[in-house]
Amino acid sequence: MDYLERAGLVEPLEALGFYLVGFGCTTCIGNSGPLKPGVSEAVQSADLSVAAVLSGNRNFEGRIHPDVRLNYLASPPLVVAYALAGTMDLDLSTEPIGTASDGTPVHLAELWPSEQEISETIRTSLGSEMFKTRYAAVFDGDDRWKAISVAPGQTFAWDPDSTYVLRPPFLDDMGAGLTPVADIEGARVLAVLGDSVTTCLLYTSRCV
Repeated sequence: MDYLERAGLVEPLEALGFYLVGFGCTTCIGNSGPLKPGVSEAVQSADLSVAAVLSGNRNFEGRIHPDVRLNYLASPPLVVAYALAGTMDLDLSTEPIGTASDGTPVHLAELWPSEQEISETIRTSLGSEMFKTRYAAVFDGDDRWKAISVAPGQTFAWDPDSTYVLRPPFLDDMGAGLTPVADIEGARVLAVLGDSVTTCLLYTSRCV
């Protein structure tokens, strides 16, 4: 956010409808929130294949949102351009992405910054003091983090009543020494997965 503020991009982005959702895993694991009212219903009722354009690193089917099957990765400026166009069914190299107030068609080439503009913006918008300020107390945490009740000790305190993370049984007989590698015999298939699979975390016999 410091980059955007120093580059003077916050206000113009917000004028276009782009706001900060949060930091961390948001869009890439579907944490950006629901679609607008009526959109999900229309997608489901008509069995539509709708698309999203994002500058993250996850483009699996349904990863961004359960109702969004097609996800395309692009640079941040290109994401903004497609948002302005409101559709992916156009050729941005030849077709206009919109119309100016006087009715003149506006093409991507007219909006796209030059390499010199990009380099100058990066040069003037980044500084070592940003990192020093933001990361000086990165391990301290905020008040909510400090208020979390933590059990004492050097190892994780398993909660037998937890409905989220349970102690796996293979830890019961695990000692400090390493067991020699041996052939796996009599194993059973835990999960057979299809071609379109996103991140899957396995805890004993459950996939969540």
